[in-house]
Amino acid sequence: MISAFVTSYGYLAVFAGTLLEGEAILIAAGFAAHRGLLDLPIVILVAMLGGTLGDQLAFVLGRWKGDVLIERFPGLAVHKSRVHELLERHAILFILSVRFLYGLRIAGPVLLGSSRIPMINFAILNLIGAGLWAAVVSGVGYLFGLAITALITDIKRIEEGVLIAILLGGGLVWLWRKARSHAHGSSGIERGRRP
Repeated sequence: MISAFVTSYGYLAVFAGTLLEGEAILIAAGFAAHRGLLDLPIVILVAMLGGTLGDQLAFVLGRWKGDVLIERFPGLAVHKSRVHELLERHAILFILSVRFLYGLRIAGPVLLGSSRIPMINFAILNLIGAGLWAAVVSGVGYLFGLAITALITDIKRIEEGVLIAILLGGGLVWLWRKARSHAHGSSGIERGRRP
């Protein structure tokens, strides 16, 4: 279903999918790029833009209504202390990698928006992180396509080998039966002759 969406809507699907969430759409787009349906560098660029915009909007939402959202959604509160702790210890690395961290793909930018990080700092690191994320995730889809192609090629080679073995084996059985039949047939004819 996702791959059909990507095939039908192309780069628009990539942009919309990465704006909202992204990994599944982006893997499918990488696979489509391997099949020649999309261009991988354009997939990466569009995904980077969609991911950047989505996370930037989440950051602004966190900046504007972060406390209200944290009170309303307990899941955000659970991650708040972890996000702020990581931000204190490794701010740049954390912002670059937040979209790779399980459970923080959407919550992370909202919680970062509720912190004291300047918006321009987040925007720059968000853009870089989105580029890395887009390249890695679409690359996984592309490599998956390579692996599938190699597997299909191997299966075709195996099928060809099996077909050749079946033909050779069948030919040998046919020759053996023919020789056996000929041997039994000629001795039977010879026995049937009267001197």
